[in-house]
Amino acid sequence: MNQMKRRQIFERLSQAIPDPTTELKYTTPFELLIAVVLSAQATDKSVNKATEKLFAVANTPEKILALGEEGLKRYIRHIGLYNTKARNIIALCRQLLDRHGGEVPRRREALESLPGVGRKTANVVLNTAFGEPTIAVDTHIFRVCNRTGLAPGKNVRQVEDKLNRHTPVAYKKDAHHLLILHGRYVCTARRPKCDRCVIDDLCEYPHKRLPQPDGGRERTDG
Repeated sequence: MNQMKRRQIFERLSQAIPDPTTELKYTTPFELLIAVVLSAQATDKSVNKATEKLFAVANTPEKILALGEEGLKRYIRHIGLYNTKARNIIALCRQLLDRHGGEVPRRREALESLPGVGRKTANVVLNTAFGEPTIAVDTHIFRVCNRTGLAPGKNVRQVEDKLNRHTPVAYKKDAHHLLILHGRYVCTARRPKCDRCVIDDLCEYPHKRLPQPDGGRERTDG
């Protein structure tokens, strides 16, 4: 895929999604950090359901530490891997207080040193909380980039590196949310909605789903 086509893709996505942002609910960088840690292998909807009640009583490192691990679990037990996440969040809060004055650090290295925080989580926090032009590659973005030919790669780091190299500067800050929302609602895993896709003619996916002229069942090209 050439650079002109990549620019057109981002231009169209930005027109179709005029307010690209996370669907996780938060009001502070700390709340976002906790929500992103909880979102691993979980839906944003399930995380928002948990954090709505959690943040009403504990939305700072001190308050979550006061809950304790068992107290925290009561709010997040319907989220996948909640035992591990509770343990990591308690350790994360303690480290924020011990090393960062209770504030979420703005440096990648410091973020990735926190329990339960990997590169993807750090990228989300840097981008969404602090406005850095980082791109966090999740399953949606990995699928969209490989399927369309925008930034194909065998693993998430390869896709991230290609996106960092080839995403036009003007769209780099919003690229993460544009691609994830497109993947979540249009370029879906099992039945991509190619007939309502704004980048359909730019996409290099060889098996697009197209409506038949007679109104019959969908067929695939390729």
